[in-house]
Amino acid sequence: MDIVAQARQHTLGDLPRRSARRFGSKTAIIDGDTRLTFAELDAVVDRTAAGLDAAGLEKGDRLALLSHNCWQFAVLQYATARRGVVLVPINFMLGPDEIAYVLDHSGAAAFVVEDALTSTAEKAIAASAGTVTHRFAIGDGQPGWPSVTELTDYDGPQPPDVLVADDDPTRLMYTSGTESRPKGAILTSRALLWQYASCAIDGEMTFDDIEVHSLPLYHCAQLDCFLNVDVYTGATSVILPAPAPAAILRAIEEHGATKFFAPPTVWIALLRSPEFDSTDLSTLRKGYYGASPMPVEILQELSRRLPDVRFWNFYGQTEMAPLATILRPDEQIPHAGSAGRPAINVETIVVDEADQPVPVGVVGEIVHRSPHATLGYYRDDEKTADAFRNGWFHSGDLGVFDADGYLSVVDRKKDMIKTGGENVASREVEEALYQHAGIAEVAVFGIDHPYWVEAVTAVVVPREPGLDPDEVLAFGRSVLAGFKTPKYVVIAEALPKNPSGKILKRELRARYGHLGQS
Repeated sequence: MDIVAQARQHTLGDLPRRSARRFGSKTAIIDGDTRLTFAELDAVVDRTAAGLDAAGLEKGDRLALLSHNCWQFAVLQYATARRGVVLVPINFMLGPDEIAYVLDHSGAAAFVVEDALTSTAEKAIAASAGTVTHRFAIGDGQPGWPSVTELTDYDGPQPPDVLVADDDPTRLMYTSGTESRPKGAILTSRALLWQYASCAIDGEMTFDDIEVHSLPLYHCAQLDCFLNVDVYTGATSVILPAPAPAAILRAIEEHGATKFFAPPTVWIALLRSPEFDSTDLSTLRKGYYGASPMPVEILQELSRRLPDVRFWNFYGQTEMAPLATILRPDEQIPHAGSAGRPAINVETIVVDEADQPVPVGVVGEIVHRSPHATLGYYRDDEKTADAFRNGWFHSGDLGVFDADGYLSVVDRKKDMIKTGGENVASREVEEALYQHAGIAEVAVFGIDHPYWVEAVTAVVVPREPGLDPDEVLAFGRSVLAGFKTPKYVVIAEALPKNPSGKILKRELRARYGHLGQS
């Protein structure tokens, strides 16, 4: 082993050990009745890493993980990183065939699955090419699925240290994207740790934070902007299995949480919860949002009802590990709706179709240069080359800078609606409709239309029953140009969302596409 490289190593797997030496007796993780100090967290990571070695997993092997949030999820990601094993978190909402694709594409040798999901996992393995040779269940285990305690409680000898370089693959994150098959973004310790530094500095994250984590850890927003930054800085993490509003509010009160992240859809659900006003949220000081823009009306309501909470908007994507730009607390109202300015370790510009920078006020594609960036797409040199053309990572988002250097995300390229020869940003229409007092949530998208090419369509969740689509249409006409006003309005009880709280517009397009043909 290179002794100089060994002395200079700084990887994801090193974080629990370094925090244990600084905050050994402090609580690191709370998950139900389970509490781990930083010293205990580091010890269980060591045992699990040794268990992986004893099971025959080597540096570079892939371990797929299918689970809701739990303390074992955190331990496994550090243990795999410590041994140089590449973690492949899988969205627990996927079906067997979709999971089989991830197993095959990643070449996963091991599969750790939550007890309740082993039936789905069995079907996925049966549909796969059969690379999985090691199986473990988070829970008591069952036939064919020994309990993961065989790893977390392993009491055999510690294997020799593994040298993990800055740019050795640490994780494969499969992005949903717009393609028929997800892409595997390769994240390294270099990308992750530079990103953690950006989050901690620009997000004002400190060792005395207590944070509730409720969004899925398979997604890098909750995992890498928050949980891992908390372990890095020495903060306390409270892990919840899902973003249920009542459970979130109860956890903030019970644990005296100072910090919480959620996409706008979850913040809206908290505001609408009957428990919101009766819950003691006085310890909460820092609020973060991302995944989609915060409607200005909701931001103003949050400021009124949580006057002591300072808010940050984190904008980015998986391939940026994931942070790219930040809108800070003092910028929220003056620059409402903006994604802010580049994070401390990121350079961001907006370019035209020829990849040339565009002037202030002109819409183009958002591109980045940063050590946060993915190493590329696993087993896809063509997509990697396209994403990094001309030495910038191309986000696929459309944006515009103002004269003060603040970035506004106009839309995903795929969400820009082309109607009647005009381009309409779905976000602009959503912001306008949120001004209607009777609207709780709204999603705007385009559907195929024989005359308009695409018709602007809005699905609205009302605050109270009885909201009439014609009333929404009339309101839209009063605040929007004619070509931006929805051609169709649908009233719904809820919007389809993924576990990260992101609205699934592709489902809405499929569900309501027939309207354009009627």
